[in-house]
Amino acid sequence: MSAGRLRVEWSPGSDRLTGICHCGARHTAEDPAEIWAWLLSHPDHDAS
Repeated sequence: MSAGRLRVEWSPGSDRLTGICHCGARHTAEDPAEIWAWLLSHPDHDAS
């Protein structure tokens, strides 16, 4: 994964989104704002 890349993937058939940080950490939630807040909090987010 390239440095600085943040991704949000949608799980088809659901409301689930998975945020993937450039450090490799992942977080899943239904709220897009929650995903982006988590991604932008690097390096202070928990890897899950």
